[in-house]
Amino acid sequence: MSTPKLGKSKKGNLMHFSVGAVIRKDGKYLLIDRVKTPFGLAGPAGHVDIDEEPERALLREIEEETGLKVTSKTLLFEEELDWNQCSKGVGIHHWYLYECEVSGSLNKNEQEAKSIDWYTVEEIRELELEQVWNYWFTKLDII
Repeated sequence: MSTPKLGKSKKGNLMHFSVGAVIRKDGKYLLIDRVKTPFGLAGPAGHVDIDEEPERALLREIEEETGLKVTSKTLLFEEELDWNQCSKGVGIHHWYLYECEVSGSLNKNEQEAKSIDWYTVEEIRELELEQVWNYWFTKLDII
C-alpha cells in the first residue's frame, strides 16, 4: 500500500498531490470506470507517493491502471483544486494533468477498474464523469 505525498494548500490545509493523463487515440479518449471512489469515468490518474516526482507517478499510474507505456508527455495544467475529495478523506489536491501518448496493449487491472475503454467526445458528453474529470474535460474544451 502506497502513501500519498502530503502538503499544505494555499490556505494552509492538508493537501494531496495527484497526476492525471489525457490519452487520445484515433479521435477517442481513454477512460476508466474505477472500482474505488471517487466514482465516475476518469482518465488514468492517482496520487503522487511520498518521495516520488509527478512524472514518475504519471508513468506508474498509467502502467498500473492500463498496462500501457508512456512514449511522450506534455504538462497541460498544474493546479490546486480545493474541492477535490479523494477516498482517503482529503478534500484538496494539487494536480498535474498531462497529455500523453502511449504504446502497448490495453490491459484492465481488475483491482483498479470495472471497465476501461476508448470514448468519442459525443459519448463522453453522455457519460457520468468523475467530478474532477468533468472539470478537466470542460477546461480543455473537450466537452
